[in-house]
Amino acid sequence: MSRLVLGQAADVVVCGLEDLWAHKLRSLLTLTLLMLGVFALVVMNSMLDGILDQVRVGFRGMGWDGALVLQPRAPASAAEQRRFPQSPGLRLEDLPRLTQPDPRILAFLPRAVLDLDVRGPAGAVPAPVSGIVPDYLPVMDRRIAAGRGLSPEDQSRRSPAAVLGASLAARLMPGTDPVGQKILLNGQAFRVVGVLAPFLPFSHAGYQDGHGVLVPLAACMDRLVPEHRLDSITVKLAATRDLEAVSALLLGRARQAHHGVEDVEVRNLDADATRAYGQFRASMRNWRIVLWSLAGTVLLVGGVGVLSVMLISFADRRFEIGLRKAVGASDPEILVQFLLEAGVLTGLGALSGSLAGILVCRALAPRFPMGLVVAPMSLGLAWAVALALGLGFGLYPALRAMRLSPMAAMR
Repeated sequence: MSRLVLGQAADVVVCGLEDLWAHKLRSLLTLTLLMLGVFALVVMNSMLDGILDQVRVGFRGMGWDGALVLQPRAPASAAEQRRFPQSPGLRLEDLPRLTQPDPRILAFLPRAVLDLDVRGPAGAVPAPVSGIVPDYLPVMDRRIAAGRGLSPEDQSRRSPAAVLGASLAARLMPGTDPVGQKILLNGQAFRVVGVLAPFLPFSHAGYQDGHGVLVPLAACMDRLVPEHRLDSITVKLAATRDLEAVSALLLGRARQAHHGVEDVEVRNLDADATRAYGQFRASMRNWRIVLWSLAGTVLLVGGVGVLSVMLISFADRRFEIGLRKAVGASDPEILVQFLLEAGVLTGLGALSGSLAGILVCRALAPRFPMGLVVAPMSLGLAWAVALALGLGFGLYPALRAMRLSPMAAMR
Protein backbone atom coordinates (compact mmCIF):
# COMPACT_ATOMS: atom_id res chain seq x y z
CA MET A 1 0.00 0.00 0.00
CA SER A 2 2.81 2.40 0.91
CA ARG A 3 4.53 1.66 -2.42
CA LEU A 4 1.31 2.48 -4.24
CA VAL A 5 0.99 5.80 -2.40
CA LEU A 6 4.62 6.68 -3.11
CA GLY A 7 4.17 5.78 -6.76
CA GLN A 8 1.10 7.99 -7.04
CA ALA A 9 2.96 10.85 -5.34
CA ALA A 10 5.88 10.43 -7.74
CA ASP A 11 3.47 10.51 -10.70
CA VAL A 12 1.90 13.70 -9.36
CA VAL A 13 5.32 15.34 -8.98
CA VAL A 14 6.30 14.33 -12.53
CA CYS A 15 3.00 15.63 -13.90
CA GLY A 16 3.49 18.88 -11.98
CA LEU A 17 6.98 19.33 -13.44
CA GLU A 18 5.68 18.59 -16.93
CA ASP A 19 2.94 21.18 -16.47
CA LEU A 20 5.53 23.75 -15.31
CA TRP A 21 7.67 22.97 -18.34
CA ALA A 22 4.68 23.30 -20.64
CA HIS A 23 4.07 26.87 -19.38
CA LYS A 24 7.65 28.07 -19.00
CA LEU A 25 7.15 31.84 -18.87
CA ARG A 26 4.27 31.71 -16.43
CA SER A 27 6.12 29.28 -14.17
CA LEU A 28 9.37 31.25 -14.41
CA LEU A 29 7.72 34.45 -13.21
CA THR A 30 6.17 32.66 -10.24
CA LEU A 31 9.40 30.86 -9.41
CA THR A 32 11.33 34.14 -9.59
CA LEU A 33 9.10 35.80 -7.00
CA LEU A 34 9.34 32.80 -4.66
CA MET A 35 13.09 32.62 -5.20
CA LEU A 36 13.56 36.34 -4.42
CA GLY A 37 11.50 36.06 -1.24
CA VAL A 38 13.45 33.07 0.10
CA PHE A 39 16.75 34.59 -1.08
CA ALA A 40 16.00 37.81 0.80
CA LEU A 41 15.06 35.95 3.98
CA VAL A 42 18.21 33.80 3.92
CA VAL A 43 20.66 36.61 3.13
CA MET A 44 19.11 39.20 5.44
CA ASN A 45 18.92 36.82 8.39
CA SER A 46 22.52 35.72 7.89
CA MET A 47 23.76 39.31 7.58
CA LEU A 48 21.84 40.49 10.65
CA ASP A 49 23.16 37.51 12.65
CA GLY A 50 26.68 38.30 11.42
CA ILE A 51 26.35 41.94 12.47
CA LEU A 52 24.98 40.91 15.88
CA ASP A 53 27.90 38.52 16.44
CA GLN A 54 30.34 41.22 15.37
CA VAL A 55 28.82 43.78 17.72
CA ARG A 56 28.57 41.27 20.58
CA VAL A 57 32.29 40.53 20.31
CA GLY A 58 33.02 44.26 20.05
CA PHE A 59 31.10 45.05 23.24
CA ARG A 60 32.84 42.19 25.03
CA GLY A 61 36.18 43.53 23.81
CA MET A 62 35.54 46.93 25.41
CA GLY A 63 36.36 45.36 28.78
CA TRP A 64 33.48 47.25 30.42
CA ASP A 65 31.98 44.30 32.26
CA GLY A 66 32.21 45.08 35.97
CA ALA A 67 34.09 48.36 35.42
CA LEU A 68 33.86 51.88 36.78
CA VAL A 69 35.68 54.98 35.62
CA LEU A 70 36.69 57.90 37.81
CA GLN A 71 36.92 61.10 35.77
CA PRO A 72 36.93 64.88 36.25
CA ARG A 73 33.54 66.56 36.57
CA ALA A 74 32.59 70.00 35.31
CA PRO A 75 31.15 72.43 37.89
CA ALA A 76 27.35 72.44 37.93
CA SER A 77 26.78 75.65 39.88
CA ALA A 78 28.37 79.02 40.68
CA ALA A 79 29.41 77.75 44.11
CA GLU A 80 31.23 74.80 42.53
CA GLN A 81 32.92 77.13 40.05
CA ARG A 82 34.37 79.03 43.01
CA ARG A 83 35.42 75.87 44.89
CA PHE A 84 36.87 73.77 42.06
CA PRO A 85 40.04 75.94 41.65
CA GLN A 86 40.95 74.94 45.22
CA SER A 87 41.51 71.36 43.97
CA PRO A 88 44.45 70.34 41.77
CA GLY A 89 42.12 68.01 39.82
CA LEU A 90 42.73 64.38 38.94
CA ARG A 91 46.52 64.01 38.92
CA LEU A 92 49.24 61.37 39.12
CA GLU A 93 49.81 62.31 42.77
CA ASP A 94 46.28 61.11 43.62
CA LEU A 95 47.07 57.50 42.71
CA PRO A 96 48.64 56.36 46.04
CA ARG A 97 45.45 57.32 47.89
CA LEU A 98 42.91 56.38 45.22
CA THR A 99 44.44 53.02 44.35
CA GLN A 100 44.79 51.55 47.82
CA PRO A 101 44.17 47.76 47.63
CA ASP A 102 40.66 46.47 48.18
CA PRO A 103 39.55 42.82 47.85
CA ARG A 104 36.62 43.88 45.65
CA ILE A 105 38.90 45.56 43.10
CA LEU A 106 40.96 43.64 40.54
CA ALA A 107 42.84 46.49 38.88
CA PHE A 108 43.25 50.26 38.71
CA LEU A 109 43.96 51.57 35.20
CA PRO A 110 44.91 55.28 35.17
CA ARG A 111 45.07 56.96 31.78
CA ALA A 112 46.32 60.27 30.40
CA VAL A 113 45.47 61.24 26.82
CA LEU A 114 46.72 64.04 24.59
CA ASP A 115 46.48 64.67 20.85
CA LEU A 116 49.84 65.00 19.12
CA ASP A 117 51.47 64.75 15.71
CA VAL A 118 53.16 61.34 15.65
CA ARG A 119 56.20 61.54 13.39
CA GLY A 120 57.61 58.40 11.77
CA PRO A 121 59.78 57.51 8.78
CA ALA A 122 56.92 58.26 6.36
CA GLY A 123 55.96 61.60 7.88
CA ALA A 124 53.69 62.90 10.63
CA VAL A 125 50.17 61.71 11.44
CA PRO A 126 47.88 63.36 14.05
CA ALA A 127 46.84 60.74 16.60
CA PRO A 128 45.87 60.35 20.28
CA VAL A 129 48.72 59.39 22.61
CA SER A 130 47.72 57.57 25.81
CA GLY A 131 49.81 57.01 28.91
CA ILE A 132 48.77 53.71 30.50
CA VAL A 133 49.98 51.14 33.02
CA PRO A 134 51.13 47.69 31.82
CA ASP A 135 48.01 45.97 33.25
CA TYR A 136 45.82 47.95 30.85
CA LEU A 137 46.42 45.74 27.81
CA PRO A 138 45.53 42.34 29.34
CA VAL A 139 42.68 43.67 31.49
CA MET A 140 41.03 45.45 28.53
CA ASP A 141 41.73 42.47 26.23
CA ARG A 142 44.02 44.37 23.85
CA ARG A 143 46.00 41.76 21.95
CA ILE A 144 49.44 42.18 20.39
CA ALA A 145 49.88 41.34 16.71
CA ALA A 146 53.63 42.04 16.49
CA GLY A 147 56.37 42.62 19.05
CA ARG A 148 55.29 42.87 22.68
CA GLY A 149 53.18 44.93 25.00
CA LEU A 150 54.27 47.38 27.67
CA SER A 151 56.02 45.65 30.58
CA PRO A 152 56.35 46.53 34.29
CA GLU A 153 60.02 47.27 33.58
CA ASP A 154 59.00 49.89 31.01
CA GLN A 155 56.90 51.56 33.70
CA SER A 156 59.46 51.36 36.50
CA ARG A 157 62.34 52.54 34.29
CA ARG A 158 60.19 55.20 32.59
CA SER A 159 61.29 53.74 29.26
CA PRO A 160 60.31 55.60 26.07
CA ALA A 161 58.54 52.51 24.70
CA ALA A 162 55.47 52.70 22.50
CA VAL A 163 52.78 50.34 21.22
CA LEU A 164 51.02 51.43 18.04
CA GLY A 165 47.39 50.81 17.20
CA ALA A 166 46.89 48.72 14.07
CA SER A 167 45.28 51.57 12.11
CA LEU A 168 47.98 54.06 13.03
CA ALA A 169 50.77 51.58 12.19
CA ALA A 170 49.30 51.07 8.71
CA ARG A 171 49.14 54.84 8.14
CA LEU A 172 52.45 55.77 9.75
CA MET A 173 54.65 52.97 8.40
CA PRO A 174 52.94 51.38 5.40
CA GLY A 175 54.61 48.26 4.05
CA THR A 176 57.25 48.08 6.79
CA ASP A 177 57.59 46.40 10.16
CA PRO A 178 57.09 49.12 12.80
CA VAL A 179 58.68 47.12 15.64
CA GLY A 180 62.06 48.58 16.53
CA GLN A 181 61.49 51.84 14.65
CA LYS A 182 61.61 55.26 16.30
CA ILE A 183 58.78 57.77 16.43
CA LEU A 184 58.74 61.34 17.69
CA LEU A 185 56.05 62.51 20.12
CA ASN A 186 56.20 66.24 20.75
CA GLY A 187 59.88 66.11 19.85
CA GLN A 188 60.56 63.21 22.23
CA ALA A 189 61.93 59.95 20.76
CA PHE A 190 60.04 56.72 21.55
CA ARG A 191 60.84 53.24 20.26
CA VAL A 192 58.01 51.05 18.94
CA VAL A 193 58.01 47.74 20.83
CA GLY A 194 54.71 46.33 19.57
CA VAL A 195 51.61 46.72 17.42
CA LEU A 196 48.07 45.97 18.57
CA ALA A 197 45.99 43.42 16.70
CA PRO A 198 43.07 44.95 14.75
CA PHE A 199 39.78 45.06 16.64
CA LEU A 200 36.42 46.79 16.37
CA PRO A 201 36.42 49.97 18.49
CA PHE A 202 33.01 50.26 20.19
CA SER A 203 34.07 53.02 22.56
CA HIS A 204 36.04 56.24 22.46
CA ALA A 205 38.87 54.61 24.42
CA GLY A 206 38.89 51.72 21.94
CA TYR A 207 39.16 54.17 19.06
CA GLN A 208 42.08 55.91 20.79
CA ASP A 209 43.83 52.56 21.25
CA GLY A 210 43.34 51.36 17.68
CA HIS A 211 44.21 54.69 16.04
CA GLY A 212 46.80 55.99 18.47
CA VAL A 213 49.92 55.32 20.52
CA LEU A 214 50.15 53.67 23.96
CA VAL A 215 53.15 54.60 26.13
CA PRO A 216 54.07 53.87 29.78
CA LEU A 217 52.25 56.25 32.12
CA ALA A 218 55.45 57.21 33.95
CA ALA A 219 57.23 58.14 30.70
CA CYS A 220 54.14 60.01 29.53
CA MET A 221 54.07 62.08 32.72
CA ASP A 222 57.82 62.86 32.56
CA ARG A 223 58.08 63.66 28.86
CA LEU A 224 54.65 64.72 27.60
CA VAL A 225 52.40 65.81 30.51
CA PRO A 226 54.56 67.76 32.98
CA GLU A 227 51.45 68.91 34.92
CA HIS A 228 50.75 65.21 35.67
CA ARG A 229 47.10 65.49 34.62
CA LEU A 230 45.05 62.27 34.39
CA ASP A 231 42.00 61.95 32.18
CA SER A 232 40.50 58.94 33.94
CA ILE A 233 41.06 55.97 36.22
CA THR A 234 39.26 52.81 35.17
CA VAL A 235 38.53 50.43 38.04
CA LYS A 236 37.93 46.76 37.27
CA LEU A 237 35.85 44.92 39.88
CA ALA A 238 35.78 41.27 40.86
CA ALA A 239 31.95 41.20 40.94
CA THR A 240 29.33 43.53 39.50
CA ARG A 241 27.33 43.41 42.75
CA ASP A 242 29.99 45.66 44.32
CA LEU A 243 29.59 48.49 41.80
CA GLU A 244 27.58 50.76 44.09
CA ALA A 245 29.72 50.19 47.18
CA VAL A 246 33.00 50.69 45.31
CA SER A 247 31.63 53.85 43.65
CA ALA A 248 30.98 55.36 47.08
CA LEU A 249 34.44 54.27 48.23
CA LEU A 250 36.18 55.91 45.27
CA LEU A 251 34.25 59.16 45.63
CA GLY A 252 35.18 59.28 49.31
CA ARG A 253 38.86 58.74 48.55
CA ALA A 254 38.80 61.42 45.83
CA ARG A 255 37.07 63.87 48.17
CA GLN A 256 39.81 63.40 50.77
CA ALA A 257 42.55 63.77 48.17
CA HIS A 258 40.99 66.99 46.81
CA HIS A 259 40.43 68.74 50.18
CA GLY A 260 36.70 68.08 50.23
CA VAL A 261 36.09 69.36 46.67
CA GLU A 262 33.86 66.97 44.74
CA ASP A 263 35.32 67.64 41.31
CA VAL A 264 35.30 64.02 40.10
CA GLU A 265 32.50 61.63 39.23
CA VAL A 266 32.09 57.88 38.78
CA ARG A 267 30.59 56.34 35.65
CA ASN A 268 29.26 52.80 35.64
CA LEU A 269 30.73 51.50 32.38
CA ASP A 270 29.03 48.15 32.79
CA ALA A 271 25.61 49.80 32.92
CA ASP A 272 26.51 52.06 29.98
CA ALA A 273 27.56 49.08 27.87
CA THR A 274 24.47 47.08 28.82
CA ARG A 275 22.21 50.00 27.97
CA ALA A 276 23.95 50.65 24.65
CA TYR A 277 23.87 46.97 23.70
CA GLY A 278 20.18 46.75 24.60
CA GLN A 279 19.43 49.79 22.42
CA PHE A 280 21.40 48.24 19.57
CA ARG A 281 19.53 44.92 19.87
CA ALA A 282 16.19 46.76 19.88
CA SER A 283 17.23 48.66 16.76
CA MET A 284 18.32 45.43 15.04
CA ARG A 285 15.05 43.77 16.06
CA ASN A 286 13.11 46.62 14.42
CA TRP A 287 15.23 46.30 11.27
CA ARG A 288 14.62 42.55 11.23
CA ILE A 289 10.87 43.15 11.37
CA VAL A 290 11.06 45.67 8.51
CA LEU A 291 13.19 43.40 6.33
CA TRP A 292 11.06 40.37 7.09
CA SER A 293 7.99 42.38 6.10
CA LEU A 294 9.58 43.28 2.77
CA ALA A 295 10.63 39.69 2.09
CA GLY A 296 7.21 38.47 3.22
CA THR A 297 5.55 40.84 0.76
CA VAL A 298 7.61 39.37 -2.07
CA LEU A 299 6.65 35.85 -0.95
CA LEU A 300 3.02 36.92 -0.73
CA VAL A 301 3.12 38.09 -4.33
CA GLY A 302 4.76 34.75 -5.19
CA GLY A 303 1.91 32.99 -3.43
CA VAL A 304 -0.58 34.91 -5.57
CA GLY A 305 1.42 33.70 -8.57
CA VAL A 306 1.01 30.12 -7.35
CA LEU A 307 -2.74 30.73 -7.06
CA SER A 308 -2.83 32.07 -10.61
CA VAL A 309 -0.83 29.13 -11.99
CA MET A 310 -2.97 26.57 -10.22
CA LEU A 311 -6.24 28.21 -11.33
CA ILE A 312 -5.06 28.18 -14.93
CA SER A 313 -3.96 24.56 -14.50
CA PHE A 314 -7.40 23.72 -13.09
CA ALA A 315 -9.16 25.40 -16.04
CA ASP A 316 -6.94 23.59 -18.57
CA ARG A 317 -7.41 20.17 -16.96
CA ARG A 318 -11.13 20.06 -16.19
CA PHE A 319 -11.67 17.19 -18.63
CA GLU A 320 -8.70 15.27 -17.14
CA ILE A 321 -10.07 15.76 -13.61
CA GLY A 322 -13.52 14.57 -14.65
CA LEU A 323 -12.05 11.55 -16.43
CA ARG A 324 -9.98 10.57 -13.39
CA LYS A 325 -13.02 10.86 -11.16
CA ALA A 326 -15.07 8.80 -13.62
CA VAL A 327 -12.57 5.94 -13.47
CA GLY A 328 -12.49 5.91 -9.66
CA ALA A 329 -10.25 8.73 -8.34
CA SER A 330 -11.52 9.96 -4.99
CA ASP A 331 -11.94 13.60 -3.94
CA PRO A 332 -9.00 13.42 -1.46
CA GLU A 333 -6.74 12.08 -4.24
CA ILE A 334 -7.61 15.04 -6.48
CA LEU A 335 -7.06 17.43 -3.56
CA VAL A 336 -3.65 15.91 -2.76
CA GLN A 337 -2.67 15.98 -6.44
CA PHE A 338 -3.20 19.74 -6.74
CA LEU A 339 -1.60 20.46 -3.38
CA LEU A 340 1.45 18.43 -4.36
CA GLU A 341 1.73 20.34 -7.62
CA ALA A 342 1.57 23.63 -5.67
CA GLY A 343 4.18 22.23 -3.29
CA VAL A 344 6.45 21.27 -6.20
CA LEU A 345 6.19 24.78 -7.63
CA THR A 346 6.88 26.38 -4.25
CA GLY A 347 9.67 23.94 -3.43
CA LEU A 348 11.52 24.72 -6.65
CA GLY A 349 11.34 28.43 -5.90
CA ALA A 350 12.48 27.92 -2.30
CA LEU A 351 15.33 25.64 -3.42
CA SER A 352 16.66 28.09 -5.99
CA GLY A 353 16.34 31.00 -3.53
CA SER A 354 18.17 29.03 -0.82
CA LEU A 355 21.03 28.09 -3.14
CA ALA A 356 21.39 31.67 -4.35
CA GLY A 357 21.32 32.95 -0.75
CA ILE A 358 24.00 30.48 0.36
CA LEU A 359 26.26 31.45 -2.54
CA VAL A 360 25.88 35.17 -1.79
CA CYS A 361 26.57 34.62 1.93
CA ARG A 362 29.73 32.69 1.12
CA ALA A 363 30.85 35.46 -1.22
CA LEU A 364 30.26 38.12 1.46
CA ALA A 365 31.70 36.10 4.38
CA PRO A 366 35.28 37.50 4.02
CA ARG A 367 33.93 41.01 4.61
CA PHE A 368 32.68 40.04 8.10
CA PRO A 369 35.36 39.47 10.78
CA MET A 370 33.18 36.81 12.44
CA GLY A 371 32.22 35.22 9.11
CA LEU A 372 28.76 34.90 7.65
CA VAL A 373 27.04 31.64 8.44
CA VAL A 374 23.70 30.55 7.01
CA ALA A 375 21.86 29.32 10.08
CA PRO A 376 19.76 26.14 9.55
CA MET A 377 16.97 27.87 11.46
CA SER A 378 16.92 30.70 8.91
CA LEU A 379 16.76 28.21 6.05
CA GLY A 380 14.04 26.21 7.75
CA LEU A 381 12.03 29.30 8.54
CA ALA A 382 12.30 30.60 4.97
CA TRP A 383 11.19 27.22 3.61
CA ALA A 384 8.33 27.01 6.10
CA VAL A 385 7.02 30.46 5.18
CA ALA A 386 7.34 29.77 1.43
CA LEU A 387 5.65 26.36 1.60
CA ALA A 388 2.90 27.64 3.88
CA LEU A 389 2.11 30.46 1.45
CA GLY A 390 2.36 28.16 -1.58
CA LEU A 391 0.09 25.49 -0.12
CA GLY A 392 -2.25 28.10 1.32
CA PHE A 393 -2.76 29.76 -2.05
CA GLY A 394 -2.90 26.37 -3.77
CA LEU A 395 -5.69 25.18 -1.48
CA TYR A 396 -8.48 27.08 -3.26
CA PRO A 397 -7.78 25.60 -6.74
CA ALA A 398 -7.36 22.18 -5.11
CA LEU A 399 -10.75 22.48 -3.39
CA ARG A 400 -12.40 23.53 -6.66
CA ALA A 401 -10.87 20.55 -8.43
CA MET A 402 -11.96 18.21 -5.62
CA ARG A 403 -15.57 19.45 -5.72
CA LEU A 404 -15.85 19.32 -9.51
CA SER A 405 -18.38 16.68 -10.62
CA PRO A 406 -17.33 14.28 -13.42
CA MET A 407 -20.43 15.15 -15.54
CA ALA A 408 -19.78 18.92 -15.34
CA ALA A 409 -16.09 18.44 -16.10
CA MET A 410 -16.58 16.21 -19.14
CA ARG A 411 -19.55 18.08 -20.60
